[in-house]
Amino acid sequence: QVQLVESGGGLVQPGGSLRLSCAASGFTLDYYAIGWFRQAPGKEREGVSCISRSDGSTYYADSVKGRFTISRDNAKNTVYLQMNSLKPEDTAVYYCAASAAALVVCSRPIGYEYWGQGTQVTVSS
Repeated sequence: QVQLVESGGGLVQPGGSLRLSCAASGFTLDYYAIGWFRQAPGKEREGVSCISRSDGSTYYADSVKGRFTISRDNAKNTVYLQMNSLKPEDTAVYYCAASAAALVVCSRPIGYEYWGQGTQVTVSS
């Protein structure tokens, strides 16, 4: 069964950190570009970060540059999103997605074949 499962979300105070994990089963992440997206209540789903399938190049939305880091551990078939200096505006459901395409759109949730179920991140004091 092909599946992506996110974990690591939770409640954190402003300035805190979380590390989200996106674990794949039923397929090998090595051959896929992976994107992290988020969706806050009443807002469209937006791209946060992505990592290519080939050379490991990365993309970050302006709103998270310098605070978030995406990485992949192919041995564990898992991609991570390290989130530091969290702000209340980072509150959202975070999703990971996988695309086998050579070129992916990192900023928008289009062209991804597989999606996880999402994990809630709440930044609040």
